[in-house]
Amino acid sequence: MSSNYRNFRNSVPWLILFLEAVFIVLFMFADYGERVSSRSYPAFKDVSHMVIFGFGFFLTFLKRYRLSSTGFNLVIVVLGVQCSVLVEGLLVFLLQRPNEERLIRITRAAMTVTAVVISTGAVLGKANPVQLILMTVVEIIVFHMSKWSNNTFLGVPDDISMMHVHLFGAYFGLAVASRFSEPSPRSEKNASSPKSDLFSMLGTLFLWVFWPSFNSVLAADNKSKVIYNSYFALAVSAVTAFVLSVLTTKDGKFRMTHIHSAVLAGGVAVGYAAHLIKYPWIAMILGLLASVIAILGSYCSQSCLSPALKIHDSSGVHFTFGLPAVLGALAQVVLFIIEEWTNVPSLGYSVLLHIGAFCLTVSVALITGLITGLILNLKLFKTAPISKYFDDQFYWEFPHLAVGF
Repeated sequence: MSSNYRNFRNSVPWLILFLEAVFIVLFMFADYGERVSSRSYPAFKDVSHMVIFGFGFFLTFLKRYRLSSTGFNLVIVVLGVQCSVLVEGLLVFLLQRPNEERLIRITRAAMTVTAVVISTGAVLGKANPVQLILMTVVEIIVFHMSKWSNNTFLGVPDDISMMHVHLFGAYFGLAVASRFSEPSPRSEKNASSPKSDLFSMLGTLFLWVFWPSFNSVLAADNKSKVIYNSYFALAVSAVTAFVLSVLTTKDGKFRMTHIHSAVLAGGVAVGYAAHLIKYPWIAMILGLLASVIAILGSYCSQSCLSPALKIHDSSGVHFTFGLPAVLGALAQVVLFIIEEWTNVPSLGYSVLLHIGAFCLTVSVALITGLITGLILNLKLFKTAPISKYFDDQFYWEFPHLAVGF
């Protein structure tokens, strides 16, 4: 054990310091954009609450991995935001785009980091800090490239392409997780406790409250419509989660796993099409379908998909974010066809562009995620042994514990 601690002492601090030094040097040459407007601060604050507090506690469901979930999430977010701002600044410079307001730029960077946080959920408890930090940098760069391709070649609006963070993060994370060894199904540490479930539910509640702001922050028009539709989709998604949880358990009791996975599904799905929805009942149906897919998808993934593909999805990002995002992308295409039905000559071409953006995002996520997973499992990065999966004691000090937990 002691040798492993020395290995992390010789790698984690120096990697963080190296990256921070590089960021500081690059920020010396960065264009900071226009003046800050106080009107942008509420949106920035809401997104920050989501990625730091919401996701930080959302991932604390493992009973022996709570310190790592919140602590590593903070490191990933603050490094990822800096990296995202620099990458986007480089694209602005190379493509000669107009500068944006500073708070909008950092808010967009925080939204981009959401993809990394979602991917982290797939390898939660298995990847060490070095692997998580390297995954953060790679995923931020690749997501910006994917988003730029959607904007430039497929003409996808910026606010819609940003909603691909859920889709990209889920499938990038699953591809990375496929390269990590599966834990034992009888592992005592790969489980939750009432206290860890309570902390995780606290994170879920924060995400639920701020999700309409996340969906609407980049909307150029109809911002109030996006917030309105997002709220009703989330509301119906939450109600449906409780209903299905009782109906699908043998003892007829609520299961916290269902609540975690399905309460947010409506917000993920409606993000793609909230600006196209004219009536709240459409958003409500979408939220209901997203919740159903999340809960039924959890059964399908655990019994069929994961065993067949040998992928262990620690926090269920596939059915919490991936499948609802697929539903949202399909709903966007359907609603777009309904709205543009009179413009028949260009309708088919426009639909192909939307479908192409969806396929491009998933393909890039899977391919680059698989390559990243292979790289992270090289001996150089000292993958944690299976016996140390899901264990805070491998990374954190517990001076009050004489023996174990």
